[in-house]
Amino acid sequence: MKGFNAPRFGGMPVAREPVPITKNLTVTEGISVKDLAEKLEVRGKDLIASLLMKGVFVTVNQSLDNDLVKDVSRQFGADVSIISVEEQLENEAIEGLLEDTSGMVEIVRPPVVTVMGHVDHGKTSLLDALRETDVASGEAGGITQHIGAYKVHVTKEGSPAFGREIVFLDTPGHEAFTRMRARGAKVTDIVVVVVAADDGVMPQTLEAIDHARAAKVPIIVAVNKIDKPEANPDRVMQQLADRGLQPDSWGGNTPFVQVSAKKRINLDGLEEMICLVADTNEQKATPERPAVGTVIEAKLDRGRGAVASILVQNGTLRVNDSYIVGNTFGKVRAMFDDRGRSISEAGPSTPVEILGLEGIPDAGDTFLVMADRDKAKGIAQYRKMKEREAQLAKSSRVSLEGLAEQIKQAGVKDLNIILKGDVQGSVEVLADSLQRMSTEKVRVKVLHSGVGSITESDVLLATASNAIIIGFNVRPERKAAELAEQENVQIRMHSIIYELQDEITKAMYGLLEPVYREQYQGRAEVLSVFKISKVGQIAGCTVRDGVIHRNSQVRVKRDGEEVWKGKLTNLKRFKDDVSDVREGYECGIDLNFKDIKAGDMIEAYTTEKIAAELGANTAELREAAAKAAATHA
Repeated sequence: MKGFNAPRFGGMPVAREPVPITKNLTVTEGISVKDLAEKLEVRGKDLIASLLMKGVFVTVNQSLDNDLVKDVSRQFGADVSIISVEEQLENEAIEGLLEDTSGMVEIVRPPVVTVMGHVDHGKTSLLDALRETDVASGEAGGITQHIGAYKVHVTKEGSPAFGREIVFLDTPGHEAFTRMRARGAKVTDIVVVVVAADDGVMPQTLEAIDHARAAKVPIIVAVNKIDKPEANPDRVMQQLADRGLQPDSWGGNTPFVQVSAKKRINLDGLEEMICLVADTNEQKATPERPAVGTVIEAKLDRGRGAVASILVQNGTLRVNDSYIVGNTFGKVRAMFDDRGRSISEAGPSTPVEILGLEGIPDAGDTFLVMADRDKAKGIAQYRKMKEREAQLAKSSRVSLEGLAEQIKQAGVKDLNIILKGDVQGSVEVLADSLQRMSTEKVRVKVLHSGVGSITESDVLLATASNAIIIGFNVRPERKAAELAEQENVQIRMHSIIYELQDEITKAMYGLLEPVYREQYQGRAEVLSVFKISKVGQIAGCTVRDGVIHRNSQVRVKRDGEEVWKGKLTNLKRFKDDVSDVREGYECGIDLNFKDIKAGDMIEAYTTEKIAAELGANTAELREAAAKAAATHA
């Protein structure tokens, strides 16, 4: 038979030569041998035999690598394109809606609003006023450390927005959380930029506007703190108008709403404006379809295990649904709303907290409900394997350029850090923020980062790698604390990122060798050399400039070259010991240098210890970035 050659497996000849391509197939990532065989319309054992000929040993339920799927499919006359499981499920949902429209009703879902702005401009306080709760007082240093999601019901009768629902995302205002802010903008329909009327436009205000523009979502500006005596809303409007956000009251297209979170002034006006903007950009959803959402935050809870905050964007999520999210999977064991109440289902634009995760997903991962739990597990394991392979390849790959860089950086000091935090988003951003603090003299290396309390294994890793352990909103376990004390491992606990960055900067300075700077004092010319019994040689000098002190360090220069360096032994004027001799005066200088000659120059100086320079630091980089953003705007 043409195209086949020995050997045979189970009576079936195995293809060795290429077969003409006769069909095009689309398969999902991490497809198993069994599913691929069904798609190719061949027996599973024939596909396994073909893989064996390539030196790949697999079982029928094993997931295959994308390149391998394409390669082996060509041997059976198929050209394969591979899509992600998210794309596959989205296609299936769309096809299902097109085929069976009975009961599938599209609704206008509540708008998702992301609150952004500069630190301490009142974002969380504004949300508190809208929710009639108190979140800000419970935050460390009054700074939002995580993303929160809240659903607000408009309850003011007579308001055009009465009875409507709005979902708010509260993003942290600290500049180190830029990535989390950007992530928040990706799931939002409207961005509310909060600007304090007494403070004006700040660098993070510009960052928030840039993120909103990048996400191509409508912007509403909330001018907060108008109740303060020094408030100047017109200045804020002018500053933003100069940066391209023209107020609607000035003929522009950006709505400006003046509010006071503290005095609860004009909050209903802000809600009305949000609903008005939402009506002009209606977002549709289909409640009957399987749920699709985005992970807002994930953490490890001591009593409940892995917990994730999910924003359901389409479909309805129900208890006992199986799902895949990033490289982990699970089953919804329990579900809670934004106020901690247990619920059994969540429709579109609903923020929920779910239990039942097999691992901790990353904030920003897509959440998908899948009917087949085993398939979800297989894809999650495949993704985890690919991620591990990528990390190993990244760490083990060596190039000549990399080797040259290692040699170049041989003198660089390393500050090794093990970072543990309470939620995944904070850990991810903190690790990135700390590593960006590296300079050409001190390199900050985050050896390990994770979610949960500090364990014994963290301490053992710190012992082996001479690292310090940082806990952000977490504490060490009792045994871990005892082991750290025995091994002299430093554990530092923090809840405010400013303090953490300051401490790391101090630690970086501590790694550097002390730097000494010479301070020039004066110089004297040797006119003649006298030999005195029981004393030795005395250089008769005249001070040409500056001052020669008794405790000075000196260097002897002859014809412009240094011939000796040391400390001055004694200083005299005539027969008297003196503490210093000034310019124009003559003196006798006693040195431990026996070869001093007339015409030599004695240069006096002192050395002082100064703070070592770290090189280019993050403060300079931040300042430069802020200036660049302002110039760009």
